[in-house]
Amino acid sequence: MLANSRILLIVSGSVSAYKALELTRLLRKAGARVTPVLTAGGARFVTPHAVQAIAGEAVHQDLWSLAGEAEIGHIRLARLPDLVVVAPASADLLAKMANGLADDLATTLLLATDRPVLVAPAMNWAMWAHPATRANMALLRERGVAVIGPNDGAMAEAEAGPGRLAEPAEMLAVVERLLGAARAADAGPRPLAGRHVLVTSGPTHEPIDPVRYIANRSSGRQGHAIAGALARLGARVTLVSGPVSQPDPPGATVLRVETAVEMLAACEAALPADAAICAAAVADWRSAGLAGQKLKKVPGQPPPPLELALNPDILASLSGHARRPRLVVGFAAETENVVSNAVAKRQRKGCDWIVANDVSGDVMGGAENAVHLVTAGGVEDWPRLPKEEVAGRLAALVAETLAGGAEA
Repeated sequence: MLANSRILLIVSGSVSAYKALELTRLLRKAGARVTPVLTAGGARFVTPHAVQAIAGEAVHQDLWSLAGEAEIGHIRLARLPDLVVVAPASADLLAKMANGLADDLATTLLLATDRPVLVAPAMNWAMWAHPATRANMALLRERGVAVIGPNDGAMAEAEAGPGRLAEPAEMLAVVERLLGAARAADAGPRPLAGRHVLVTSGPTHEPIDPVRYIANRSSGRQGHAIAGALARLGARVTLVSGPVSQPDPPGATVLRVETAVEMLAACEAALPADAAICAAAVADWRSAGLAGQKLKKVPGQPPPPLELALNPDILASLSGHARRPRLVVGFAAETENVVSNAVAKRQRKGCDWIVANDVSGDVMGGAENAVHLVTAGGVEDWPRLPKEEVAGRLAALVAETLAGGAEA
């Protein structure tokens, strides 16, 4: 039921936060991927190390983290999951949700998300019975927030009553029900069902010595978004990814590689495929000889010479392969003469389409992209769009082409 689903789990301040660890374990056992968010109050009851160890993913805590924002960004984090679960949900957090406050990472995510939300309240019985809490809960329910509990039972203050956090198994059952209903509601056309699509994404790292390598600034965000969009259309997606910090797209089989040679081998092993989309920014060159030890600076001596060798051309190799996919799509990252260089590249590589973009700005690692689709029929200019929307458009064209409705 939960295979390939993505859960954003927000743990707020309550002594019952320990149950979030068991809920995380159950979710992962059921096949879900759990991305944890820990509030300052939550961190007083369970440690980030414990949460991360059980979730198997980094814990997100700080809205103002430069590293966290550079790697994923809080808005994108709010849009990634299939379901947001707040367990335990303290009275304070519920009040902030009801009033649209966003003064930390958890409340900002809850205000920014467009995904279903499930809250599991936990607090003292008097706080749960307070008119303010009751009004907040009525407002959240009216807005479509799902609620489980609280249960009636013993509490930390040697008191008893309604306010006890629901048990992890109970929360798991509600998560399964909510996701099942959401999938049924979202079940639309799956035009790529039965099709296999190969996607490459991210950079390659070409070692020079044990500590240095040749690479580029590709984040893999566009390639991973394409893989996710294809999977949502029903395709069986094999994603061959270089080193990135992007989360795995739900529904895709991810093969991780480091170098161009490894990427080509993984792509060839994944054939046959109906389509191949080469979105990876593969390094053109690698070091001709890998140094066995770290290259050292020698005072008074020039830098050691670095002899380069050409890397395999993955796009051309797939375009000319004996088991060539019916549709082969390449990317052209350019800094000048974007369209003319892309037109020439399509002819030179023998592929069907080229998706060209100008990477002289903030495209590599950024959230948006403005591309030109180069085909045998001409050039189609797309407006600047979020990379997820670029991916959706491209996936729809792939589906149309493979269905026979368009010529490559």
